[in-house]
Amino acid sequence: MPPKGSLGGLLSTKLTDEGRYNNRLLTLFPRKLKKDEKMQQKSQTIYFPNLPRVSASGTVAGPKECAGVAGKYVDLALDDDMFGESTYEKAECKMLRYAVNKAIENGRISESELDLFISGDLLNQIISASFAARDLSVPFLGVYGACSTMAESLALAALAVDAGHANHVIAATGSHFSSAERQYRYPLELGTTRPPQSQWTVTGAGATLVSAAKHSESRVAITAATFGRVVDFGITDVNNMGAAMAPAASDTIAAHLRDTGRKSSYYDLIVTGDLGALGSRILKDLLWEKGIDLHETHVDCGEIVYKVIEDEFQGGSGAGCSAVVLNSYLLEKMRRREIKKMLFAATGALLSTVSSGQGESIPCISHAVSIELV
Repeated sequence: MPPKGSLGGLLSTKLTDEGRYNNRLLTLFPRKLKKDEKMQQKSQTIYFPNLPRVSASGTVAGPKECAGVAGKYVDLALDDDMFGESTYEKAECKMLRYAVNKAIENGRISESELDLFISGDLLNQIISASFAARDLSVPFLGVYGACSTMAESLALAALAVDAGHANHVIAATGSHFSSAERQYRYPLELGTTRPPQSQWTVTGAGATLVSAAKHSESRVAITAATFGRVVDFGITDVNNMGAAMAPAASDTIAAHLRDTGRKSSYYDLIVTGDLGALGSRILKDLLWEKGIDLHETHVDCGEIVYKVIEDEFQGGSGAGCSAVVLNSYLLEKMRRREIKKMLFAATGALLSTVSSGQGESIPCISHAVSIELV
């Protein structure tokens, strides 16, 4: 029997603006395999035998975020989400710059020793990352994975270091509630009511310094990465990111466990980026149908970054959500050896205002990174 709070009952009780929940998701569960999916699955996982290390991290977060679990672990807790700037976008860029510089400082290296900076964000043309890179005299690789950017950039950083092409790489991302809200939904001045299935974009940024083992004293290593596929189950509600992204998280986590031959119990924690309360329950139901039980090991950054009140909102979201929680709270737990094995699977919704305005559904992706004490 499925666990309590099953998907069918959950979806049937939630309402959209049209008075009915987007039931296309419901009609596609359980999703039937296509003919080509019944064939031998190609591995999506890359292993890192040289064990690139998580040398250091840097984080900054806004006032609302610092009231949650990450508050006492971040490097800088802001009193004002404007961060002394004149616009939200400038504040977002400044937060990202701070996180990167703090990771370099905490890693006890100089900027000149940094070989590559990999980053992205939620704004058009990833301007926060690009403008932050403008102030660094370092080669820059701009990536876009929406809210999966932290896992994507971390996996690429490990790939570059493990292959011997770099000794030190920074992977970073961030977001700002106000800049994301007015780009993807409505101008803040409208005071638009948020539906109960919505999430709150995290104001914050996080950066990870990934180093070659010979250049780091850290025992926290990246051992593997699973690159996800784009998955679309037909959700069109831009306020319902959790339901849209859960199938992508399910697909990637299942692929990782299949490729590695591991059970979910191998990990102390399997962490998703920003599914929120609703999306987390959908994820567990989807994996339950595949014979994978996540109820003892799953944690969602979006659920723990704020105190969730489900009648009001489902938790945190945004690229900064997983970046802040990973680089403050979770990595500190690993350094203290309270967590020894963690699968970090951030999720992203690959929509735009144009695609949503044209009635397109929301394609999503998830990338997973295996982080272990060695």
